[in-house]
Amino acid sequence: MSDKLASKLDAKTPRYEKNRATLLELLAAMRKEQEAIRLGGGLKAIEAQHGKKRLTARERLALLLDSGAPFYELGLYAGFQMYGEWGGAPAAGVITGLGRIHGKLVMLIANDATVKAGAFFPMTAKKVIRAQTIALENRIPTIYLVDSSGVFLPLQEDVFPDQDDFGRVFRNNAVMSARNIPQITAIMGMCVAGGAYLPVMTDTVLMTEGSGLFLAGPALVQAAIGQKVGAEELGGAAMHAEISGTVDFKEPNDEACIARIRSLAEKLGTRDKSPYDTIPCNAKADAPLYPAEELYGLLDADPARSATNTYDVHEVIARLVDRSEFDEYRPGYGRTLVCGYARIGGHAIGIVANQKQHQTTTTQAGERRTEFGGVIYAESAEKAARFILDCNQSLIPLLFLHDVNGFMVGRDAEQSGIIRAGAKMVSAVSNSVVPKIAVILGGSFGAGHYAMCGKAYDPRFLFAWPTARYAVMSGASAANTLVEVRVKQLERGGHAITNEERQKIYDEIKNAYDAQADPRYGAARLWVDAILDPAQTRDTLIATLEAVSLNPEVAAFNPGAMQT
Repeated sequence: MSDKLASKLDAKTPRYEKNRATLLELLAAMRKEQEAIRLGGGLKAIEAQHGKKRLTARERLALLLDSGAPFYELGLYAGFQMYGEWGGAPAAGVITGLGRIHGKLVMLIANDATVKAGAFFPMTAKKVIRAQTIALENRIPTIYLVDSSGVFLPLQEDVFPDQDDFGRVFRNNAVMSARNIPQITAIMGMCVAGGAYLPVMTDTVLMTEGSGLFLAGPALVQAAIGQKVGAEELGGAAMHAEISGTVDFKEPNDEACIARIRSLAEKLGTRDKSPYDTIPCNAKADAPLYPAEELYGLLDADPARSATNTYDVHEVIARLVDRSEFDEYRPGYGRTLVCGYARIGGHAIGIVANQKQHQTTTTQAGERRTEFGGVIYAESAEKAARFILDCNQSLIPLLFLHDVNGFMVGRDAEQSGIIRAGAKMVSAVSNSVVPKIAVILGGSFGAGHYAMCGKAYDPRFLFAWPTARYAVMSGASAANTLVEVRVKQLERGGHAITNEERQKIYDEIKNAYDAQADPRYGAARLWVDAILDPAQTRDTLIATLEAVSLNPEVAAFNPGAMQT
C-alpha cells in the first residue's frame, strides 16, 4: 500500500492568492497570444485558402481527429517573435501534435498554407524533425497533411544543408519506414521541389484533385528545358493516380480525403506490448485527492521573485499522481531532491523532483546545517543517481520535475565530493534507457538543468509551465556578474561610472536575460515541446506516457564507468 500524500497547502494566504492572481493573468495573456498564433497567416489568408476550395490546416485536423478528443499540440510557439523582417511565421507555418483517430494515438504534421504558402522556414524544418523524432523514439504512427510551396528561398542557407535541416525530414521518413512505423501522407495543395519526396517516401499516399506534386513547376520546367506544360498534366492528381502510379488514392476534395485517412488509420495494427507496467485507471476513482487548479497559487510567476520562491514539491506530486499515492525513496536523505514511485493514469512512473523548501539535515560529523531549496547537494545527487539506476533495473519510466538553481558550491560542497556526485547523477541520466519526460516548473539553471534531464539528455518529451525560467543563470545573477565586467571595461577606458549609470547597465543586462529565460523564448526555438497550463499537466503526462509505451524496445542498460 503506497503512502498517501497529505496536503498542507493553504489557499487563503495572501501569498497564495497573489501567486494565483499573477499566474492567471499570465495565462490569460498567453491564451491571447495562442489565439493569434492559431490564426496562422490571418483572416485574409484563410479566405484565400477557402477561395481555392481548400480547408485550412486546423480545419483539416478538426475533421480528421476524433470528435471531443483532446489534441496535444506541440511546438505552438515555434518561431514566436522571430522572422519579423519577413512578416513572421506563426507556429513556424506547420502544426504538430498528438491526437486520436478511432481511439488510436497518432502524430500529426500539417503544413499551414496560410503562412507564406506553407513554406519551410528554418524553424519549420526543426519543428517537423522534432515531431518525427518523437514519433521515431516512441513508434507513433504519423500522418502528414502536405500543403507547402517548399523551402522559403530568402532563408535557404539556414533551411537546406545542415544535419538538422530540410533534408533530415526525408531521411527520417526512410528510417521510420524501416522501423515499421506507419506513415500516411495526404497531398492537399502544393508539394513541390525537394518536398515532393516526403509523401513518396511514406507508406501510403493520398492526393486531392487540384493539388500539385512535382519536382519542378511549369515555370521552372520551361526555364530549365524549354518545355511548356500545364500544372495538371505535369503533376496533377489524375496524372499521378493513372499514369505515374505515384499516389495510392485520388480524392475529389479535402473532406473525402480526410474520411479516407480515417478509414485507413482505423485499420492500423498494433505491435508488441510495452514492457512498462500499466493498470486500468478510473478517471474519478483514481484521480488525485486534491484539485489541480490549486497549483496556480503554488509558484511565484514574477521572475524577480521566482528564484527565491519556496514551496513543498510534494504538493505538486500530490496533484499529479493517482490517488495522491507516492512511495518516497530515501525520504530522510539528500532531501533537496525528492525521489519516489507512483502511477499517473495507471502508468508506473519514477519521479525525480527538486525540493524548493529549505531542509535542515545532520552531516556525517553530527553537525546540523540548512540546505537551500532548489540546490543539488552531494547527498541528493547520489540518491537521485541510485534511484535512476533502480528505475532502469525495474523498467520504470522517469519523470523529472525541474525547479533547480544548480549544484551547491563552496569549500564544504567541494570537500563533500559535489563534482563526483554530480557526475554520477549526470551519468545515470545520460545512460538511462527507460523513457524520460521532463517538466520545468520554475527555474532550470546551469548544470542543474543537465542533471534534471534537460533537452540535451534526450527526454522523450520536455514541457514547461508559464512560471518556468530557462537559462545558464537567473537574470539577477547574470546582471550582478556582468555589470562588474562592463564597469571595469569602461573604467579602463577612463570613464568614471556614476551610480545611475551602473544601475542602467544592470537593468539592461537583467532585462535581456529575463527575456531570454522566459519559456516562450525557449518554446520559440523548440527548447521545450509545449508550455502547459499547470492544471492540465496530469492529462498531458497521461497522453505522453501512453505514447512512450508504444515502443516495446528497450536497449541494454550500461551505466558506464560511474564515479563511486
